[in-house]
Amino acid sequence: MMRILLLVATNLAVMVLLSIIFKLLGLDRALASSSGLNLTSLMVYSAVIGFGGSFISLLMSKMMAKMSMGVQIITEPKNEFENWLLRTVARQAEQANIRMPEVGIFNQGAPNAFATGWNKDAALVAVSTGLCNGMTRDEIEAVLGHEVSHVANGDMVTLTLIQGVVNTFVVFLSRVIGFFVDRVVFKSDANRGPGPGFWIASMVAQIVLGIGASMIVMWFSRWREFRADTGGAQLSSRSKMIAALRRLQQGQEAPMPDELVAFGINTGRMGKLFSSHPPLEERIRALENMG
Repeated sequence: MMRILLLVATNLAVMVLLSIIFKLLGLDRALASSSGLNLTSLMVYSAVIGFGGSFISLLMSKMMAKMSMGVQIITEPKNEFENWLLRTVARQAEQANIRMPEVGIFNQGAPNAFATGWNKDAALVAVSTGLCNGMTRDEIEAVLGHEVSHVANGDMVTLTLIQGVVNTFVVFLSRVIGFFVDRVVFKSDANRGPGPGFWIASMVAQIVLGIGASMIVMWFSRWREFRADTGGAQLSSRSKMIAALRRLQQGQEAPMPDELVAFGINTGRMGKLFSSHPPLEERIRALENMG
């Protein structure tokens, strides 16, 4: 879940920043006039900010993940386990027909893993010390296969495109709300263009709508987990993938920080609509029923 939260949070921040820059540069003046909103200009403006925010977030994703999690990239293996880790990812990457990702370890007691990167040939796969110490190699192999499958499926790019579409509508609707508030509530002079009420209401609406729209992104994230589980089973084996999920299931009773859980997430607090991962029992059942 960590990579999804980083992407969504960075995306919202970049969108707000781009909106402020457009305001300071005066590029927003074509949006409204005395006759009302110019919907064509508004849609173009919304698409530039919406897709700009999502693609900048994608390009920053690997750097942000490394910095926020303190990932130590394995360049020269220090021990036999790190050597095995590199060999396993290399073999799975070859099977998945992608370039070898960077492989790293981050210090965290919970069993977590994530994959990120702006394209499938420039990715990062990282595992936590808790996962390395708390799982068997067969289970770790399955987790790595799951993450490599995320990369091979192009999930981050697809997620970015979906986020871009969602962003565009968020920006568009927020400006419509801002225009309504400015003219109806604040009764600004139409001849002077948008007033302060337009920008204040637009920014507030953009943040609120952006949080609500993240439900769509989370739905896609839950769907892609089933695909990545299937890919992990193909790159390791179905029994190893099920064993890895069962291991995570056993550890869910222990308190785990929701904002950092990447591979197996406890969805209780956030609610299903805002959960990036389906319940582990559903994922296990899907694998058991896999033909």
